[in-house]
Amino acid sequence: MGMSDIPVLQGGFAPVTQERVIELTDVQGEIPKDLNGMYVRNGPNRRFEAAGRYHWFDGDGMLHAVQFDRGRAIYRNRWVQTQGLQEELAAGQALWQGIKDPPRKDRPDAPLKNTSNTDVKFYNGQLVSMWYLGGTPYNVAPGDLSTTGTLDLDARLKGLPVSAHSKVDERTGEFLFFAYGKEAPYMHYGVMDRHGALKTFMPVQLPGPRLPHDMAITPNYSVVHDLPLFYDMDAFNAGRHKLKFYHEMPSRFGVIPRHGTPDQIRWFEAKPTYMYHVSNAWEEDDGQGGTEIVMTGTPFRLPRDWRGNVDVDRFPKMLANLEHDFMFYEWRFNLRTGQTRERVIDDIINQEFPVINSWMQGYKTRYSWNMLMGRSNRAEDPRFCGIVRYDLERDSCTTYHEGVHKWYSEPPFAPADHAKAEDDGYLVGFMWDDVAQQSFVTVFDARDISKGPVARIRIPVRVPNGFHATWVSAERLKRGY
Repeated sequence: MGMSDIPVLQGGFAPVTQERVIELTDVQGEIPKDLNGMYVRNGPNRRFEAAGRYHWFDGDGMLHAVQFDRGRAIYRNRWVQTQGLQEELAAGQALWQGIKDPPRKDRPDAPLKNTSNTDVKFYNGQLVSMWYLGGTPYNVAPGDLSTTGTLDLDARLKGLPVSAHSKVDERTGEFLFFAYGKEAPYMHYGVMDRHGALKTFMPVQLPGPRLPHDMAITPNYSVVHDLPLFYDMDAFNAGRHKLKFYHEMPSRFGVIPRHGTPDQIRWFEAKPTYMYHVSNAWEEDDGQGGTEIVMTGTPFRLPRDWRGNVDVDRFPKMLANLEHDFMFYEWRFNLRTGQTRERVIDDIINQEFPVINSWMQGYKTRYSWNMLMGRSNRAEDPRFCGIVRYDLERDSCTTYHEGVHKWYSEPPFAPADHAKAEDDGYLVGFMWDDVAQQSFVTVFDARDISKGPVARIRIPVRVPNGFHATWVSAERLKRGY
């Protein structure tokens, strides 16, 4: 099967071959003058064709950025120069296959290539690019997107498989992370201060190898995940990567004081599920002198057979085939009683890739802006087809999409200069128009997405569909954290 036969290597998914810097001048509407800073998105962009079966998550990481400055916009893109990509560039060909094929047995240090293609955050004056299967994060200069090194200043971090969904606390500048792997204790948790010093680091003992994707933070606590979808252990012991849903096991959430010790980890049980992304978490008084940690996120809606039983065999195939069906959900972990309460916030809209006003991360938020996920009739056809604005206070949402041929990217919240409210700002993201065969940057008023973009900025080159993004305000760029 060649690259042209694979859905996630065609159309808006196809890799681009050039690194460019372009001033964007073709604007429908108007770029807000109080939108100043940098939008940057990560995503897969395969450099060399490889034998085997390609999965969308396999491509080499490439950052695409748009710098906004008082009504001007400049686009640039650059590969993350990972060690694996540099080895392949030197060889002039692919040296690794993807996650659907066997890992390299001759490279115990890198059986799979850390493509650093998943998420990006701003920390300690640098962009930090990360990989969903866990690997060394890469530092990238915000100015020209050049790769400047790796984020392993402390010897304890060398080779540690750090998750893509580490968190930056914008108020303290700290970098909070978890790392997970196939060997005991299977997880570590740590916190680096805003200058790069590793202040807290500890093992988190799990019952076995797991596949957690995200974590949550509040000012005083971090929440790590142990979910019952992980390796089929028979296949694992035979060296194969196959997933299994252990539907009779509970989900477990470990609550750790931000700068705590391993003996302070408390585990809370909840209904079996699997989730990629947390929306937010915060602390509330439980009304009886205790603290409750509230966590919101977008777990999968479990597939069920005609009797209403969980379709255990189908669920792992949904993940493998990029079949997306999600809910908006809430968990409450009571630190006084040790009990969990949970509820569906919304199971009507299929929504994922949640974003919030990131200054409010860890504090109670009213709004979450989530990606509207299209349901497709074919395998490996992920569709990010619009935006949902969820109001937790009113328990209602508005949505926006422009038909089946528009493909959006995760649009982080960009606060307006001198913002006065949680939702006073914009949502900035890429959009691929599959009919016009054209890429745009879209800017929405975060307070009312139903009006459509206030600015639609044409990009004269194609931006491939991708994963996570971040907004770095001009103020944060100047401040350095």
